[in-house]
Amino acid sequence: MNEIFQRTKNASYSLALIPDEEKSRILLSIADAITQNMEILLEANSKDLARMEQSNPLYDRLQLTEQRLQDIASDMRNVAALPSPLGHITCENTLPNGLQLRRISVPFGVIGMIYEARPNVTFDVFSLCFKSGNASVLKGGKDAEDSNLAIVAMIKDVLKKENVSPDVINLLPATHEATAEMLNAVGYIDLCIPRGGKKLIEFVRDNARVPVIETGAGVVHTYFDKDGDLEKAKAIVNNAKTRRVSVCNALDCLLVHSSRLADLKELLSPMMGVVEFYADSRAASCLYSALLCDDDDETVYGREWMDHKLSIKTVDSLEEALLHIRRYSSGHSEAIVTENKETARIFQQQVDAACVYVNAPTSFTDGAQFGLGAEIGISTQKLGPRGPMALNEMTTYKWLINGDGQIRK
Repeated sequence: MNEIFQRTKNASYSLALIPDEEKSRILLSIADAITQNMEILLEANSKDLARMEQSNPLYDRLQLTEQRLQDIASDMRNVAALPSPLGHITCENTLPNGLQLRRISVPFGVIGMIYEARPNVTFDVFSLCFKSGNASVLKGGKDAEDSNLAIVAMIKDVLKKENVSPDVINLLPATHEATAEMLNAVGYIDLCIPRGGKKLIEFVRDNARVPVIETGAGVVHTYFDKDGDLEKAKAIVNNAKTRRVSVCNALDCLLVHSSRLADLKELLSPMMGVVEFYADSRAASCLYSALLCDDDDETVYGREWMDHKLSIKTVDSLEEALLHIRRYSSGHSEAIVTENKETARIFQQQVDAACVYVNAPTSFTDGAQFGLGAEIGISTQKLGPRGPMALNEMTTYKWLINGDGQIRK
């Protein structure tokens, strides 16, 4: 696999020679190719789907449809239309000795991406990496192998026609051995980004010898405050939970103020019969079909469901809601429904997460929804990028120093 890494590294240098306008034009060509090759892509995806049970929560993530491919092509066109993140001077100064200093945004070089059953990620990673001047090495999951092979083959075909090295994107075999090779590809991989479940992210973090940015795993809460609007809450909670249950910004736990328990059945009415509820004793007494759980059951309250399941916890105050979130949150996305501006201010100030919402669903945590074109993942760490990682997050910087013969004394 070192040969693949070396080819990708070599190709990464050629990206610096391609003007931004040319990169954008090529991305538009690939977006057109997506719609033109829809039948081929869907056929490859159907082979992957045939190997997975439809009851598997990952089935929805794995599935491509005509509409989803149209949306992917649209996202790629949006990325193409964005200004280049490269060459921005973020700091400039002239020292007393006459040295001129500039700090300028540059690509990382080669981005390594490890992800599971999400073939749409293949498109997103390529578009963001290519636009930001990075080559990419992809390691997809076995579940999406046929889809990823077809996608990368299509991208490489367009690159060849555009006289761009097809090695600016490479797909590794869908094996555990390939993951280990990527994590140890010192000198080839400049940054590794895992996107998937908690176990995958922990494995990458614990075993990587190359730099890593953690993304993905979400244990997401929404707090229905004593001053929350019931109609707003119904729509927000339902959208956050049921829009797509398998995504990382989907709602996992509803916190409800004890004074609003009488509204709980109405609050959850849009998802009755669709979502299975796991609730503490006070909340369960207000519902017909909730499964009773202990107040500190970590298998319920600290769980990313990725399924039509929702945990519910009763709290007696904003402070108790904040304590619960601090204990169980993964730092991804958290929300409050309240009409009290001071309560909203305290919530946004005190909650330690990449994205903190007031009166809006966590389903908006997405690069495209944030107007960033697309995303390579949602960073849940604090060192470096945080939240949706889009074009600007695909860059680092270097210092340029111009002198005229000065020497240091």
